Amino acid sequence: MIELQQIDLHGERIAYVDEGSGDVLLLIHGMAGSSTTWKAVLPSLARTHRVIAPDLPGHGESGKPRGDYSLGAFAATLRDLLRELGIGKVTVVGQSLGGGVAMQFTYQHPEYCERLVLIGSGGLGPDVNWMLRLLAAPGAELVMPIIAPKPVLVAGNKIRSWLASAGIQAPRADETWRSYSSLNDREARQAFLRTLRSVVDHRGQAVSAMNRLYLNSEMPTLLIWGEDDRIIPVAHGYAAHEAIPRSRLEVLPGVGHYPHAEAPAKVVDILIDFLGVEPAQARPPVAVTNSGGAARDRQERRAR
Repeated sequence: MIELQQIDLHGERIAYVDEGSGDVLLLIHGMAGSSTTWKAVLPSLARTHRVIAPDLPGHGESGKPRGDYSLGAFAATLRDLLRELGIGKVTVVGQSLGGGVAMQFTYQHPEYCERLVLIGSGGLGPDVNWMLRLLAAPGAELVMPIIAPKPVLVAGNKIRSWLASAGIQAPRADETWRSYSSLNDREARQAFLRTLRSVVDHRGQAVSAMNRLYLNSEMPTLLIWGEDDRIIPVAHGYAAHEAIPRSRLEVLPGVGHYPHAEAPAKVVDILIDFLGVEPAQARPPVAVTNSGGAARDRQERRAR
């Protein structure tokens, strides 16, 4: 059984899973998700690696303060968690919002990062599901309290229980339902809106890493996408693959936004194979103060 642990970071509770031993994988879940999203792949990965899967602040069993829910704040929290656990090197794996956090983490704290894995990642283009655009709009907080009322959750859970007892599996629906159900909690709703509005507005995703992907040109990068992803289109995966030299792209037919839940065996096989790639060499945090500095940094890396 996977055990959820807790630690106090700067006065706030962070819940996390810590399983296995060996080289470390840091698994970062998506918006309105939690470490539970990795349950189908975590036991297999923990056979050969140490797996750290936190609940990001505002999610799951972690604290939900009235604070900063930007990608940078999430990345700083992950750095502090790794520091508390005495971990100095990781392969970073991020899904959806977690992919955006993973890219921000490699940018802010490259000295920790050996490899990068993005699964249906945000932060690679403006397109995103219309529902998220709608919820990011002003006034959404007024209707959020009635989005996931208790009677609907009770009925839905009974239906899910009946389907499970009948042997009917629907991983994509399960992940969507788990995220939807979390919005019944007032503090979780507030954290969800702060997180959503830090990266999405009514026009789509407002934060993009595309102009900084060259900074990861020396880091082994794997992209995994569901061909039927209706949240973040697979076109973003193809665009990132072109922008990141020597990156690897795996597109899974018949799979949606949750490859790790919908096709866990395939995702584990891909990850284990990728983890055999030589890790990136340690490098210090990127310090770019202006566009001229960025250009010089790019030229120096190309020259090497």
